[in-house]
This record gives sequence, C-alpha cells and structure tokens, in this order.
Amino acid sequence: MQGWLIAVIIVVAVLGTGGGIGYSYISKEHREVQSLSLNIVDFDRLKDGVYRGEYAGGIYAWRTNECEVTVEQGKVTDIRLINSKEFEEENPDLKALYDRVVGAQSLQVDTISGATLTSKAHLQGIENALIPAQVN
Repeated sequence: MQGWLIAVIIVVAVLGTGGGIGYSYISKEHREVQSLSLNIVDFDRLKDGVYRGEYAGGIYAWRTNECEVTVEQGKVTDIRLINSKEFEEENPDLKALYDRVVGAQSLQVDTISGATLTSKAHLQGIENALIPAQVN
C-alpha cells in the first residue's frame, strides 16, 4: 500500500511541476500580447497603396502573422492574411475581424470572441502595415 501512495505522490509532484513550467511559458506570452498598444495609426492620414505588415508573434512566436492592407482614396478597403501560424486564409473569424477594421476605419474594434490575444496580434500586424502609409 505504501508503494502505491509513494507512486501517486511522485506522479502528482511531476504533473504539478510540469504544469507550473507550462503556465510560466504561457503567462509570459499572454502578458506580452496583452500589453500591445494599438494607437499609432491615424486612419485620417493614409496614402493609397498596398502595404504589408507583420507581427512576430511574441516571445514564442505563437501568434506570428503577416497581412496585406490595401488603401484606396485614403481609406482601408481590404485586408488579406498572407501568413499565420494559427489561421488558414479562409478563417471566418479572422475575416470578420478584418471587416470590422475596414468598416470602422480603426484598430479599436471588437476582438474575436474567445481569441482576444490572437485578435490583438493580428491587429498589430495591420498597424505595422499602416505605419508607413501615413502621410506626414
């Protein structure tokens, strides 16, 4: 009986340690993405063109993405995903996020339900694309 008890204690200790280490990795990534500030782009000062932007994905590159943003007549008219570790190009949730940005002409939009951090990472990619699109 004591052998089983010792085995259970060892298993619990190993799982607890592994869980703590895993949580440490995840929490670092979450803190970094949560702290993203999306307010550099002035949507009233955009010049026409097609711009590419990338977000490197944080500490562990889990949310790496690259997009292409089209500006016509000073307005964002289209956003396309070029590359992502998380989404396929045809993901409807990501398309909805991009449509919100186009509709609002702002990065201050509702995020994907249940994917707030991922949404912020994709919004950062859009912002990075639009920084050089601003007219001085």
